[in-house]
Amino acid sequence: MAEYLDRGLRSAEQRGASAVVLELDTPGGSITSMNKMVQSIRASSIPVIVYVAPRGAMAASAGTVITLAGHASAMAPETSIGAASPVGGGGENLPTTEETKQKEILKATVRSLASGRGQAAVDLAQSTIENASAASADEALKVGLIDAQASNVPELLDKLDGHQVTTVDGPQILHLAGAQVEDVAPSFIENLLAALTDPNIVFLLLTVGVQAILIEIASPGGWVAGFVGVISLALAGYGLGILPVNWFGLIFIGTAFVLFLLDIKAPTHGALTAAGLGSLIIGGLVMFNSPGTPAFERVSIPLVIVTSLVTGGAFLTIVTFAVRAQRRPVEVGKEALVGQFGRSQTQLAPSGMVHVAGELWSAELENADETLEPEAPIEVVAVEGLRLRVRPRQKPSS
Repeated sequence: MAEYLDRGLRSAEQRGASAVVLELDTPGGSITSMNKMVQSIRASSIPVIVYVAPRGAMAASAGTVITLAGHASAMAPETSIGAASPVGGGGENLPTTEETKQKEILKATVRSLASGRGQAAVDLAQSTIENASAASADEALKVGLIDAQASNVPELLDKLDGHQVTTVDGPQILHLAGAQVEDVAPSFIENLLAALTDPNIVFLLLTVGVQAILIEIASPGGWVAGFVGVISLALAGYGLGILPVNWFGLIFIGTAFVLFLLDIKAPTHGALTAAGLGSLIIGGLVMFNSPGTPAFERVSIPLVIVTSLVTGGAFLTIVTFAVRAQRRPVEVGKEALVGQFGRSQTQLAPSGMVHVAGELWSAELENADETLEPEAPIEVVAVEGLRLRVRPRQKPSS
């Protein structure tokens, strides 16, 4: 998102835009990314209006600081701002010393950004960090934390027309009445990277990746399953590196696929697959839905259950075919000749030539005391090297 903002600001400069409207709806994010976005906004020569929208949106946590960084800021009705106290990557409280340091530097930042908005705005901004306070759009407008409240972008432009802001180039008057609005849509890569921070997408990629790798291991030689597996795991790894995850869940997920693989190699009629199914569900939930993880970074429970059922069903199907294959009579090779019928090509007394499966074979009678004339029906009872052991074919009883 920081790269998306930079690209939007560059595009605005190239087009000679009057202002940039950054529409914001966020539950927060990393301090590092927040600082990068704040620096980009404050370094812009074109006024940046941070607009918390649509209705029901929030500028929570890091979003509070980004909103204050705007040269002008506004909120739609029924939106909120605040709750900016720093926490750890998994939503946990920081150690006392680290928490104090983070809070103090963030309070200094918001004091600087809100200094021109009056003491009431500065006090509220600091309270969002010190006490995790939050405010509605009406409350934020009342104390001067924002400049306007608007239901949509046209109304926002009308209300801020003539408003004075200060950029790196000095004071400017916003001339926004009747301005033409041009959207800057996220690029494919930006959308892709945003999707890869969705825990639901990460869980699907992780499941598909491991399953594809196991298929490649079980049936080596093809490249498609291995390629899909490597790409899926690489993309999942990107998301896992950003999301707050409980790595203990990986143990359950890894155990699940080991159980699936064992059930294929040594079929237990689905017992290991059932155990693996339970382990996969537990792993997905432990990894993403641990206590303290924010709701927006949790994986969908129905998705985990359905994906696990589909994965378990796929492996159960493979196990079923494996069991059937083990029980199926051999159809190729020398072993497949046992039980086949044919005819003697020459007299067998007790050895000679027979015609079986469209080919001529050296053969020897099972009972060395017997003799068979040419064209007599025979049945193969064993294969000894390149010689068949046969016996007269018994006529079926009526």
